[in-house]
Amino acid sequence: MHPHAEALIQSRRNFLATSANGVGLLALASLLRDDGQLTAADSSPLAVRPPHFAPKAKNCICIYLEGAPSQIDLFDPKPKLNEMHGQKLPESFTKNVRFAFLQKDTAAVLGCKRTWKKYGRGGMDLSDLLPHLGTVADDVCLVRSMHTEAFNHHPGQLLMNTGSTMFGRPSMGSWLTYGLGSESRNLPGYVVLNAGRGTSGGTSNWGSGFLPSSHAGVLFRNQGEPVLNLNNPAGLSAAMQAKTIEAVKDLNGVRNAQVGDPEVNSRIAAYELAYQMQSAAPELIDLTKEDRKTLDAYGLDRPEPEIKAARGGGKGEFRAFAANCLLARRLVERGVRFVSLFHASWDHHSNLDVELPHNCLMADQPVAALVRDLKQRGLLDSTLVLWLSEFGRTPLGENRDGRSDVTGRDHHPFCFSIWAAGGGIKGGQVVGKTDEFGWNVVEDPIHINDLHATVLHLFGLDHLKLTYKFQGRDFRLTDVGGKVVKKLLA
Repeated sequence: MHPHAEALIQSRRNFLATSANGVGLLALASLLRDDGQLTAADSSPLAVRPPHFAPKAKNCICIYLEGAPSQIDLFDPKPKLNEMHGQKLPESFTKNVRFAFLQKDTAAVLGCKRTWKKYGRGGMDLSDLLPHLGTVADDVCLVRSMHTEAFNHHPGQLLMNTGSTMFGRPSMGSWLTYGLGSESRNLPGYVVLNAGRGTSGGTSNWGSGFLPSSHAGVLFRNQGEPVLNLNNPAGLSAAMQAKTIEAVKDLNGVRNAQVGDPEVNSRIAAYELAYQMQSAAPELIDLTKEDRKTLDAYGLDRPEPEIKAARGGGKGEFRAFAANCLLARRLVERGVRFVSLFHASWDHHSNLDVELPHNCLMADQPVAALVRDLKQRGLLDSTLVLWLSEFGRTPLGENRDGRSDVTGRDHHPFCFSIWAAGGGIKGGQVVGKTDEFGWNVVEDPIHINDLHATVLHLFGLDHLKLTYKFQGRDFRLTDVGGKVVKKLLA
């Protein structure tokens, strides 16, 4: 079948858009207007679009710590664990529970060696590993009652980042740029910054799924060439490149007229954006224009202690992570809608008391500096900052057969902690409560789909209305669940 005929059969909107008479275009405009998708600048995939209602947030910085930081050792103190260290939990807790590695028949409670301090006006308890975060406690909403059904990393990362454990779903950043577009014209609407050894979920954590590829996260590097193959090859002048881009645009325009495929428009936009990024991206990652006070606040040049472990990424990660936090602020200043910072790994099945302090020493200062910097620049009110991971860690110590070196905690989906700041979040509070062992949520349970509904709400989007039809079904970030958590809102 001819591609044009196939496209007409597949899509009623394509038929209306490509009909020779003007009635088709008028009908298409009516459909788009009814769906809230028609704007004056609809020709660009990332054109700014109006929200459903007045938003509190305009930009989001999502700090994603792959592997699952131990909430019991950072955010949710449980003195009972030290009282019962080495003892077994009642069987009622572990009966019919699946673990990733832990042998539950012989597992025992693992106490916490951390000390705790109250911060801020509300007296937020944080461990001694997060002293810098404590200085911005009044801006932070700590949630101790997150829960998920995923107990292994890749499904858990997919659920937290895309709202589903299935492959091929759009990420949170992709949904936001699809719903609202981006105010940046020289940079992508969604940028990804990576540090550490790489997440197990990889690009599936920031892909656009079935949404047009213009909404996928674009991976930036914090040194060297910001995006691979962005620079011109030797011998290609700016004038030659401009003519090449224009010629490719014309050819893609002809193809789009033939098949009506939205991906062709995405490709046109990608070429034009890449051309614009050639000057904007190098300027973005040039941190020499930042003053010394700012660089020191983020801790770019801090001494990095030696550690005999590669789980956090190896030597150089202190500067890389700090630079990413500073770049995230620079990106939202330039209108980028969504910035993801990924760091791997916090998967401390073993060596917990060595590697968790090392990772926190790396992350605590720059993350707190980011919150403070945004606030000082008047950006925090409109920038949502998230600290996320896929699940939590068990109050039981891990005990793999034949492995005496396993001295950490296993995966725990039943309760874990995240936090949010800025962008319409009510700071200085703790939401949710877990039982005395840190095993289950006992107050204000919040599922990942609830978190996503709340994030969209902060951006002025109704999670029930932000949909995309694919294979005959209307999909949304919150899948078939989700509710806005009013306690998180200012």
